[in-house]
Amino acid sequence: MNDSAPHHISIVIPVYYGEKTLPILIEELEPLTSEQSTPGGIRFVVNEVILVHDCGPDRSDLALQMLESKYSFVRPVWLSRNYGQHAATMAGMASATGGWVVTIDEDGQQDSTDIGRMLDTAISKSLQVVYAQPTNPPPHGWLRNTLSKAAKTITKKLLGGGYVGKFNSFRLVDGEVARTLAAYCGNGVYLDVGLFWIAGRIGHCPVQLNNEMDRPSGYSYIKLIAHFWRLILSTGTRPLRVITAIGLCSIALTFLISGYALFGKFFSDNPVQGWASLLIVTSFFSGVILTSLGVIAEYLAVTTGIVMGKPLYVISTKPTRPAIHE
Repeated sequence: MNDSAPHHISIVIPVYYGEKTLPILIEELEPLTSEQSTPGGIRFVVNEVILVHDCGPDRSDLALQMLESKYSFVRPVWLSRNYGQHAATMAGMASATGGWVVTIDEDGQQDSTDIGRMLDTAISKSLQVVYAQPTNPPPHGWLRNTLSKAAKTITKKLLGGGYVGKFNSFRLVDGEVARTLAAYCGNGVYLDVGLFWIAGRIGHCPVQLNNEMDRPSGYSYIKLIAHFWRLILSTGTRPLRVITAIGLCSIALTFLISGYALFGKFFSDNPVQGWASLLIVTSFFSGVILTSLGVIAEYLAVTTGIVMGKPLYVISTKPTRPAIHE
């Protein structure tokens, strides 16, 4: 069923290593800037493609300037320095004007023709957020895919809910939700966790991933671990509750060890050496205390950054270029 007016879609692309891939990606997106229909007959048009320059190490800045001069629908957003993919995505959401906002990566994994199917899913089910649900494994190594799956499983357990842990960087978000998130989401908050805070109707659309274009990955394993840790801290107080549960388990273990020691002393012919049980208990509880203090300190660091007004990102009015290293 056709609407009286086509749905306007803004596409947001955070750019880090896009010097080689962006011209190809924008060329693939260009047909969507002409009005067309989804498989379900819903009319839509991409009215802008927002390229957020996150100050990567290559000359993506030159690619953005070239694309802006060549295509009228390309809008560059220049960040003052590198803030990371999620901050760059939020900056793009804040600048988007469309009724719907689509976020995709610069590496060409996502197929732009799936946008119409995702819009069908959103409108037919009255959803505010639609995540792409890949039907094939991401084009990474087995180790990275395994760790990614484990991280999302852990996040799902911490946040709760059937949809948590099934997020993807390929998203279709209601424009009002996207701009509200960008306006109120502070520093240190994981983008998808923020979406789950303010959006109550979230769904998924099956898609087929493409192979990545020829570009270096912007994420090392160390960065991915830091990314995962920020996600954990953004989930609220559940990690602190996990620490409380560990503390209770530690108390129970102490009673068990004490019971074993008393049993060995009064009912067994093999006396329990005092230094062994003392070493075990001391080592265990020292580890629990240090881990608990470390997690609490991380929460305090995030809170301090918010209280001090640390910005999530800063937009520059002129093109930013990568730093020159001598």
